[in-house]
Amino acid sequence: MSLLRHGLRPAPLLWGVAVAVPLGFLAVFFAWPVAALVVRGFVPDGALDLTGFAEVLSRPRTWRLVGLTLTQAVLGTAFSVLLGLPLAYLLYRRSFPGRSLARGLVTVPFVLPAVVVGVAFRALFAPGGTLGFLGLEESLAGIVVALVFFNVSVVVRTVGGLWERLDPRAEEAAASLGAAPARVFRTVTLPSLAPAITSAASVVFLFCATAFGVVLVLGGVRYGTIETEIWTRTTQFLDLRSASVLSILQLVVISAALAVSARARRRREAALHLVSARRTARPLSWRSPADVAASLAGVAIVAGLIVLPLAGLVARSFREPDGSWGPGNYVALGTTGERNALVVTVWEATATSLRIALAATLISLVVGGLVALVVSRRPRSAGTRRAIGTLDGLFMLPLGVSAVTVGFGFLITMDQPVLGLDLRTSGLLVPVAQAVVAVPLVVRTVLPVLRAIDPRLREVAAVLGSGPGRVLRTVDLPIALRSLGLATGFAFAVSLGEFGATSFLARPDGATLPVVIYRLIGRPGAENYGMALAASVVLAALTATVMMVAELLRDDRAGGEF
Repeated sequence: MSLLRHGLRPAPLLWGVAVAVPLGFLAVFFAWPVAALVVRGFVPDGALDLTGFAEVLSRPRTWRLVGLTLTQAVLGTAFSVLLGLPLAYLLYRRSFPGRSLARGLVTVPFVLPAVVVGVAFRALFAPGGTLGFLGLEESLAGIVVALVFFNVSVVVRTVGGLWERLDPRAEEAAASLGAAPARVFRTVTLPSLAPAITSAASVVFLFCATAFGVVLVLGGVRYGTIETEIWTRTTQFLDLRSASVLSILQLVVISAALAVSARARRRREAALHLVSARRTARPLSWRSPADVAASLAGVAIVAGLIVLPLAGLVARSFREPDGSWGPGNYVALGTTGERNALVVTVWEATATSLRIALAATLISLVVGGLVALVVSRRPRSAGTRRAIGTLDGLFMLPLGVSAVTVGFGFLITMDQPVLGLDLRTSGLLVPVAQAVVAVPLVVRTVLPVLRAIDPRLREVAAVLGSGPGRVLRTVDLPIALRSLGLATGFAFAVSLGEFGATSFLARPDGATLPVVIYRLIGRPGAENYGMALAASVVLAALTATVMMVAELLRDDRAGGEF
């Protein structure tokens, strides 16, 4: 029965606000700063100068960097998906003691400062390191391993969030008809998970293509990307023209990847029957070959890819400057470091990070939630469908633009009040910049669940007399609550670990924890380096705690049974 006949079309004003608020946010806090920096690069003396395009694009180095960027992004994405699927099955489709702890542990690498992770892996890959015999120092393989370390949790949590709510009866029916477990997975489960897998892969590709700290530390002089070249041209040579050309080139590459991803996702989307996670989670069984294989793969992945680097980081944090073992580096976190390397202590920076992350999370949930709600609609008009697809792609662009570009753009454009608000003195400048990065993650986390809602549920609610607002409140919101909890954890964690734009915007007396860690690493002195390692452990523990609390607060009863 027609949705219009039962009044399911929401008031145009409400949908207009739902579209205008995110678009206004994107225009003011992303498009304007980025465009301002790019324009400054092409109009150096008040006159338009486009010769930089020919100059930069004619350099063999430029195309070598493009090739390396795409290669590391494709490999990092492929391995993240391959390793993330068995972990998603284990952590979201099976129940066992300590599952929440394991979920939090898997998420920790995603928000660690990139520079610290680079240093940790470099120590592992060095000739005298634990994995020195592999010869991965300053190699593409080493960079890819570190990128997978960062991004496998994106696949696990994005795919797992949908997988745990898939109705198992379709799989059970296929098995009862004689289909082998592998065939059930290939023909029933995998098609249902395809939208979530595609969404996760697109996000991972963006993170891998724009990786900065890891490539800078592990790549050495042989391996670089468009991102590191933008940073080099901007900070070391003040060559804004070349940086602008490279920023546009990076944006073109990312936009093309997003277009391919969106088309693949649309071809695989379908309404799914979602149920309570309590109906899908089964106790881990050692009699099941699938459970045994997933368990062995999960243990190997977690131990080799996640625990080993983190354990090395923790162990080194207890190595004091004189070579002895003890808590000296943690005691020093209450100071400003050797030779007053810092303006604030690490504990003060931690409090600042928590406060900023909370504000950034609230902003990103409002903006990202509105985007996901609008984009999840299935209008009949082809023009409206194209407009919704364009909106979806627009809000992925912040992940594909250099953090250096965004940070410098903020400095250029936010040096005066915006809409009557002086962001420089309000304390909102850094949270807004972090929210720009977090919004795409909120959208990609919530959207697969909203799109999987059967439209007939909304029709039934409308037939029973529910207005548009009540339909959203009683149908969409309960189903989306669990994914919103996941989105909250992701947004908070990303804000805690964001470094690129924050490093340009945070004042010395308002530095966040990642900025403080980077400053400690860059200052001479064994005490400063030890403090940096200890502060990194604090950040990792804080992030794990946040994600585990988010898991505990995601009460399955809020979603009911569908």
